[in-house]
Amino acid sequence: MTELNSSNNTSLLKIPTIKYNKLFINGDFVDSISGTTFETIDPRAGEVIARISEGAKEDIDIAVKAAREAFDSGPWPRMSGVERAKIMMKFAELVDENTEELAALDAIDAGKLYYIAKVIEIPSAANTLRYYAGAADKIHGEVLKSSGQFHAYTLMEPIGVVGHIIPWNAPSSLFFTKVSPALAAGCTMVLKPAEQTPLSALFYAHLAKLAGIPNGVLNVVPGFGPTAGAAISSHMDIDVVSFTGSVEVGREIMQAAAKSNLKHVSLELGGKSPLIIFDDADVDKAAELALFGLLTNKGEVCVASSRVFVQEGIYDQVEKKLVEKAKAWIVGDPFDPKTQQGPQADRNQFEKIISYIEHGKKEGATLLTGGKAVGSHGYYIEPTIFSDVKEDMLIAKDEIFGPVMALMKFKTIEEAIKSANNTRYGLAAGIVTKNLDIANTVSRSIRAGVIWINSYLALGSDIPFGGYKMSGFGRDLGLEALHKYLQVKSVVTPIYNSPWL
Repeated sequence: MTELNSSNNTSLLKIPTIKYNKLFINGDFVDSISGTTFETIDPRAGEVIARISEGAKEDIDIAVKAAREAFDSGPWPRMSGVERAKIMMKFAELVDENTEELAALDAIDAGKLYYIAKVIEIPSAANTLRYYAGAADKIHGEVLKSSGQFHAYTLMEPIGVVGHIIPWNAPSSLFFTKVSPALAAGCTMVLKPAEQTPLSALFYAHLAKLAGIPNGVLNVVPGFGPTAGAAISSHMDIDVVSFTGSVEVGREIMQAAAKSNLKHVSLELGGKSPLIIFDDADVDKAAELALFGLLTNKGEVCVASSRVFVQEGIYDQVEKKLVEKAKAWIVGDPFDPKTQQGPQADRNQFEKIISYIEHGKKEGATLLTGGKAVGSHGYYIEPTIFSDVKEDMLIAKDEIFGPVMALMKFKTIEEAIKSANNTRYGLAAGIVTKNLDIANTVSRSIRAGVIWINSYLALGSDIPFGGYKMSGFGRDLGLEALHKYLQVKSVVTPIYNSPWL
């Protein structure tokens, strides 16, 4: 494994100046009402990057008021879809023009690999904007065949003011996953980025203004969950909340929505995703896929392939290959192009992962490789693989959100399906087989929102994403995502003396 830089000053690239550290409300960067700030930390060495204005309830109130006025009286919902699309396309162009700086912000704020962010994640985020810009002028209802002497049709109307609450593991991707369809629908919004990773969201707010998005349409208020997040969830003038994060917080959001104005809620709450490798799989490719599914973004991915089930005929070969590849995995500075895995997002997450590794040892699982911190600075953890895992162990049940794999063996298809479904989550699953019948049977039997066959993490703007069971409800991405930001209105008028009905 690579040696780690001991200081930000030795990074391979110049760290960008932090330009935006205040709340963005009604088209302007402003201090919070209280004047309070909080630190955002570089996980490479645990050092402070900048102090950020801390939004609280009173700031959310001001942001919601701006969003409500922009929706009720402003131009955005009243523009044609073509006009909104032009502005969204300009927004995407500005993202492209600032890709390097945005990628650097996500690297220092979230520990993301700079080159992956630069080449894949930020361009993909811009393309999500373009995808929904293309949908903005195609939102329409339908003419209905009424059973009586009436002419009836439906309208698809923007739902109103949206509250977005996004997590820290994919700041850019999830910013545009949430914002893009809401903009296309004609909604206005208040977005709270995770307190760990506010930097790129504030930069995107600046670019939105440059693109021509009217004041009040997009407001970005950094802050903490119990204050700013709770204010969004319980606000009487927010019409829908879209949240990605933990089950525990998802419950609180639903309760707050119910106790306030019964606002709509969309939740994506993580998972404990199985990858099932059958005897006919290519061992090398299967092991590569399993590690890719687990270690992408240092395991801080809601669909990480953290439970790997291997059929007994090739289990020993797959186990050997996994350990071999994991030991060669390069953990290091996210700005180094050779690095495959950067630091965990913050100290809390680092300590949580280490704690689960210790639980795995105590519960009797066999540690095949990894299990330790890397280096003396920052929040780096070795790729970790456990075998002899029982399904009732914590490392097999809980979402660890880190580079920790639970490796298990199975005999039959029926056993694999039962084990895959033996979880409270249902976000994603993977199947590795050359047999189409097996692929069809298993993909239809697993209760999860996304099934990947001989692939993993194959995500895109056009593929709906969301969960079953306690992984939540509602869909991000795809045209399905537009629906949660739209309401259906039926319009009926009588028909007199018509020659036909």
